[in-house]
Amino acid sequence: MTLDKTVASAAEAVADIPDGASLAVGGFGLSGNPIQLIEALLEQGAGDLSIVSNNCGVDGWGLGILLGAGRISKMTSSYVGENKEFARQYLEGELEVELVPQGTLAEKLRAGGAGIPAFFTRSGVGTQVAEGGLPMKYNPDGTVAKSSDPKDIRTFDLGGTGEKQYALEESIVTDYALVHAAVGDRHGNLVFNKATRQFAPPAAMSGKVCIAQVERLVEPGEIDPDQVHLPGVYVHRVVEVGQDIEKRIEKRTVRTASTTDKDA
Repeated sequence: MTLDKTVASAAEAVADIPDGASLAVGGFGLSGNPIQLIEALLEQGAGDLSIVSNNCGVDGWGLGILLGAGRISKMTSSYVGENKEFARQYLEGELEVELVPQGTLAEKLRAGGAGIPAFFTRSGVGTQVAEGGLPMKYNPDGTVAKSSDPKDIRTFDLGGTGEKQYALEESIVTDYALVHAAVGDRHGNLVFNKATRQFAPPAAMSGKVCIAQVERLVEPGEIDPDQVHLPGVYVHRVVEVGQDIEKRIEKRTVRTASTTDKDA
């Protein structure tokens, strides 16, 4: 089998993703969204998708374009506050939503990729995250159609710090993973940039088939092994998208220049 994992286009990279597939998608806010792969998946037409990602983009960008087209049936996320269409679909019973604490979500993905089926964590203990009852899906009339189940709770004395309660979290393994990297080589070794490292590596690890779009494709050996953030063993397809792609942020906050600023 060849070690060259490159494919010619984003369309080719996502061509076999079927209806009903589960996907882990990298990105932190809009930083590191694999937008070319998302747009190719929109064009490809797969629907009824179950997606695990820190958030669901914004209206008209990132995962928000799949959401707006009605292609997503379930989102597992930590933060959903920038997308009005997300709120509408959730509250009107069109979208199932599983909310997970941010660090827990990252570990669920990483653990899934590492072959660890579950782990205990303090996060969420004493709340509906652990006790159950979080609305996951509504009926059109506003009543709750589905709620989260309670988690197993055990007591541990970790390192002699005293007995505390911990909740059992099951790990996540998805059919596919879509991630964006700054640099990648033909063997699938990836280098991420800044905040992109928050969720892209664990998302990539959790996918049975990981598809990476890279801004710059280099030959094997050009990346210093000490600089590799994700080894190619986790990556199955690589597509180069170039360095002049559009990159957005959720909000741009500015202030009026003061007199001192103007004189500086």
